[in-house]
Amino acid sequence: MIRRLLSRSRHVLLLGALTIGFLSSIAPAQSREESLAAANLDFREVVRSARAKVFPAVAYIKCLRQSMESGRARTEEVGGSGVVVSESGELLTNWHVIDRAVEIRCLLSDGRAFKADLVASDRDLDLALVKLQLDTKHEPIPVATIGPSCELEEGDFVMAMGAPWGLNRSVSVGIVSCTRRFLPDSSEYSLWLQTDASISPGNSGGPLVDTKGRIVGINTLARMAGGDMGFSIPSDTISEVLDRMRTQKEVGWSWTGLALQPLRDFDRDVYFEGTEGVIVAGVEANSPAAAAGLRSRDRLKSIGGVATTALTSEELPAIRRRLALLPADTPVELAFERSSPTGIERMTAQVTPIRKGRVQGEEVDCPRWGLTAKAINRFENAELFRQRPEGVFIFGVRAPGNAGAAGLQENDILLEIDGQALKTLDDVRAAHARSLEKLAEKKRLLVKLIRAGQMRQIVLDISRDYERE
Repeated sequence: MIRRLLSRSRHVLLLGALTIGFLSSIAPAQSREESLAAANLDFREVVRSARAKVFPAVAYIKCLRQSMESGRARTEEVGGSGVVVSESGELLTNWHVIDRAVEIRCLLSDGRAFKADLVASDRDLDLALVKLQLDTKHEPIPVATIGPSCELEEGDFVMAMGAPWGLNRSVSVGIVSCTRRFLPDSSEYSLWLQTDASISPGNSGGPLVDTKGRIVGINTLARMAGGDMGFSIPSDTISEVLDRMRTQKEVGWSWTGLALQPLRDFDRDVYFEGTEGVIVAGVEANSPAAAAGLRSRDRLKSIGGVATTALTSEELPAIRRRLALLPADTPVELAFERSSPTGIERMTAQVTPIRKGRVQGEEVDCPRWGLTAKAINRFENAELFRQRPEGVFIFGVRAPGNAGAAGLQENDILLEIDGQALKTLDDVRAAHARSLEKLAEKKRLLVKLIRAGQMRQIVLDISRDYERE
């Protein structure tokens, strides 16, 4: 590990050898004399130079977040990292750092503290853009530059910066272990940069920095069991959606309903002939792709006239991202091939993507009932969505509380309470308020719901006030 090498002066010769290896990421090809001169450059000086360009722009973030998972609205404090990317005070961080935040505070390296406003966040990429509340007479703030992650190669040195364990600021050094890491459960729209630079809880949202002092990723995931293994969102992916986040206040994904499979699917031990196209693994019912007539096992060849191929799983996120960034409500031509008894048919279809909308459903707290409710969302609650395409369900049950005592459970789909139909969260709010107004005369409410696909009726007794006990 480089961290160990830097801690001992007896390793200076090794550092000189390592320097030759990483100089290719600093400058273009050089003459023999220039290369030999550059090889004498102290590795520590290169690290310090790159660190100085970004480290002042790294921010320690504290958020007050509202959580409803326990069956009640609770405020908790969470911490993370971010990096300033514009003179106007724009700061990149992770979605999971600022998720449900009711207050965001940022501390810069020079000791200045600012409150910040959320500009846009995206759960799918785990990316967020916030903006510092700067006054008109503020002193200039340090800014870091976003560089191209496509220039990285395995073995290049990088630095992970952030606030691990809430300890304000730190830097760790490592190498890029993989430039195109595919994580099956976390790679819908993007691959990851994998590094062995130490990334700990609290580093989330901090920058991954190359030896030129440029942001090449945002640190997001860490696996510490069995050794350091960190994953960062590549800067090229960020650059592709950053303008949308600035102008539209969201990434604005579109949805077609296509599930894709590579031609060489090693994990499933399935292999298709040829080297062009990507296989349609499935088409969701009532989706734009289904309406256009696409079927499972079709071979998608182009999207809007641009050739499309995925030999391996690593090439799927880019195709999904291309589909998801198509303009909503605008037809696009998909060219594909379909096997038939008479041979291969070459076909085209006009698919009109629709807005994906929020990946997360909204939530509401019902303290007297002792539960929190949430809107059903096809992308977050797929199983509930199959049972009821729209509506609300129990997100959390307080313990102790009236809902728990009545036998209500998480993921129960609420249909009706006290004769009032529940289709939206506004209906839930209105029913809760109405039950409080009529509390003196009615303390038992009939709840109609769906649990595991079956209709049920449960009596909810709200005579006890757990909030005051």
